[in-house]
Amino acid sequence: MNSQAKLMVEHQLFIDGAHVPALSGRTFDKISPVTGAVIAKVHEAGREDVDRAVRAAKAALKGPWGKLTVNERAALLQELSRAIEARFDDFLEAELADTGKPRSLARMVDIPRGGANFSTFADMIKNLGSEFFQTSTPDGGTAINYGTHRPKGVIAVISPWNLPLLLMTWKVGPALACGNTVVVKPSEITPASATLLGEVMNSVGIPKGVYNVIHGFGPESAGEFLTQHPLVDGITFTGETRTGEAIMKQAAVGLRDVSFEMGGKNAAIVFADADLDKAIAGTMQSVFSNCGQVCLGTERVYVQRPVYDEFVARLKAEAEALVMGGPDHPGVGIGPLISDEHREKVLSYYRLAEAEGAKVVTGGGVPSFGDARDAGYFIEPTIWTGLPETSPILREEIFGPCCHITPFDTEDEVIALANDNSYGLASAIWTQDISRAHRVAPQIEVGLVWVNSWFLRDLRTAFGGSKSSGIGREGGEHSLEFYTERANICVKL
Repeated sequence: MNSQAKLMVEHQLFIDGAHVPALSGRTFDKISPVTGAVIAKVHEAGREDVDRAVRAAKAALKGPWGKLTVNERAALLQELSRAIEARFDDFLEAELADTGKPRSLARMVDIPRGGANFSTFADMIKNLGSEFFQTSTPDGGTAINYGTHRPKGVIAVISPWNLPLLLMTWKVGPALACGNTVVVKPSEITPASATLLGEVMNSVGIPKGVYNVIHGFGPESAGEFLTQHPLVDGITFTGETRTGEAIMKQAAVGLRDVSFEMGGKNAAIVFADADLDKAIAGTMQSVFSNCGQVCLGTERVYVQRPVYDEFVARLKAEAEALVMGGPDHPGVGIGPLISDEHREKVLSYYRLAEAEGAKVVTGGGVPSFGDARDAGYFIEPTIWTGLPETSPILREEIFGPCCHITPFDTEDEVIALANDNSYGLASAIWTQDISRAHRVAPQIEVGLVWVNSWFLRDLRTAFGGSKSSGIGREGGEHSLEFYTERANICVKL
């Protein structure tokens, strides 16, 4: 099936259980990253629209949603997960139209995880434990203390464009499991799957107002109106660090809680004893998957000197073998960047690398196909060597299909190199020495370290970054902690 065949041509807001036009009267174009053509009109929420959505969410907290038991709520979310699976192809086409990524990638990762995020947290909430303490009292008696959890309230969910359904439901799933209601502001570049999810929410009987979607931009638009709204009780955001800093300032008014997963400048470390076949395959995935538009992706690669030349040569050959194209292009291995604006940003780093004297091992520009792909936002997979650690190429997040490879000699040296960055999201270590793996991994100043793998996730484990890469953790009970308020009840017996 062609990825454009079932496209929604108009994305309205979803408020209080209904798709509605924006009261603002404003719309904006959604552009295909594959063809550069306008493929949809999107309604832009104004301040009044955002207020409607937040108030609908607030009312739903006291309505039927708030009266459900934990088991009833979990059962609805399990049904929602099954309904997403039943409409797998619809969600797949929506994601492909918005992002242009290879069909195989969205089919294997984005849509399955979108549904799993509801079923996983539905199971977890039923097994959420509580504290219990027995205490002696000053008069010789006894008291018991036990903890309770209640929903935090209305959660503002601001999700990114690189994995639209997956990362949005990664927040909405636990939020709803804990009994909250949500107002979702998806990226203006990828509005389709969040809008479609509203339709599926209705189909399984999720009460009106529990899930709301507003479209628009950040400053002086839907995003800012949402984070400023006084009835929002918590804000969860995935995206750029600078945007997170702006949201945090707004969240300070009213002391709203925040959970941020932000940028990364992640390092891969390849020791000389690594299985090079696996290390190269894993590094290809971590550098070029989703055209490098992954917060967990690798843009800094450190390779121990005895295998450095071989590693660079083999990674170059693999990168040059990638086929660029749209979702259904024969043999496609890499799609386009998300937008013309983002491609220009990535190209600015490509130009900077050359100006600073980098050796361009491969890539470095915009490909020419001589066919319809020339109108899309494709960019060459790129590998550099030869730059100092002080270069912006090794300091700043580029978010494109590129990496710089640097040789190293000792463990201590590479640990220092990996940690010498303002970001601290993820890292990958490639070695067959299990003692070395356990010795090095805890010293890397990130929230997540993979050993001999990349992007391998158990949804029960903690996910998040340190330094400029975020605040808080998502996943398992860590998500449930953010989306609930704890209270202690003390009873004197």
